[in-house]
Amino acid sequence: MTRDPQFGKPVRILGIETSCDETGLALLEVSPPGPEGGWPAARILGQALHSQIDLHRLYGGVVPELASRDHLLRALPLLKTCLTEADCDLQDLDWIAVTEGPGLAGALLVGVSLAHGLAAALNKPLMGLHHLEGHLLSPLLDPHSSSLRFPFLALLVSGGHTQILQVDGVGQYRLLGETIDDAAGEAFDKSAQLLGLGYPGGPAIADWASRGRADRFDFPRPLKHRASLDFSFAGLKTSVLTQVQKLSAASGLSNRGADATGRASPLSDEDRADVAAGVQAAIVEVLVHKSMAALDQTGLRQLVISGGVSANQALRSALLKEAASRGAEVFFPPPSLCTDNGVMMAWAAGLRLFSPETTAPRAGRIEARPRWDLASLAAL
Repeated sequence: MTRDPQFGKPVRILGIETSCDETGLALLEVSPPGPEGGWPAARILGQALHSQIDLHRLYGGVVPELASRDHLLRALPLLKTCLTEADCDLQDLDWIAVTEGPGLAGALLVGVSLAHGLAAALNKPLMGLHHLEGHLLSPLLDPHSSSLRFPFLALLVSGGHTQILQVDGVGQYRLLGETIDDAAGEAFDKSAQLLGLGYPGGPAIADWASRGRADRFDFPRPLKHRASLDFSFAGLKTSVLTQVQKLSAASGLSNRGADATGRASPLSDEDRADVAAGVQAAIVEVLVHKSMAALDQTGLRQLVISGGVSANQALRSALLKEAASRGAEVFFPPPSLCTDNGVMMAWAAGLRLFSPETTAPRAGRIEARPRWDLASLAAL
């Protein structure tokens, strides 16, 4: 493959992420690997991130129209903040990278439109990227991932996605298993909503679970013992609903607690903590079991876990323990990069520029892609 001479020197990449409810921009300086090989080197020059959690908390989930409007309000001020922190101006950019999809159509359009405007005004090259590829490759930013090499396995667990993939190179992803209904993140969010714990559900469930008994309720582990590597969490959500209804019906005024809004709840704090602990234990057990099954089936001994749910400490601990028993390694993103952010998109662009596995970035118009299958992603 022939590269432009610029690929032999460090490049400054602006990453833009607006796929859901975080507006993230970051400026990275990415350098090619040294003579000894390995991964490109990255230096975060500046970054800015705004989360819309407070905006959507009242509704118990993301409202697409509100998300799009908030991205419009935040994008340019965050760009200014990012450049100020980096002590750079727009002309210092070498590349602009933006999330094309998947995600909310309106939210994606904000980022894509901003990227197109900047690229046209500055006469800079533009690269469109898959959102999940940003998550998938973000663990490589952690210094502890220096020993990670292709091929490896990846467990992607974000709000709307739960997948196991074999990663043979940058842009080379083979889907081994995925959820057939609801994702793990959705199960966390719905369970938290049923318990009155607020939004987002993952951190709330983890917090309450730390004070509860995971063995009090017998929640199902859907598809755990199936030979396939697919997931299913819809049945778990139904089981949580049934249990909450039973507890509410049996509850007396004396043991009522308060939900996340301060309103009276038919559940006691003990009930909510125990349900939260049971839900977390069920989700973690299934994710770990399927991940270990994937290691056994493929013979690979390196596993990457990324996406918002990868921040869950119970999941991290269980994966590390089970992987160690098999002589396998587990790699995580830095904690600050578990949620959506601009850093991971700029980094993914840098890996594509400097990885011999990929072809040159594709030409043509970058567009919003609300639905986009990572496993079918063509090399850019």
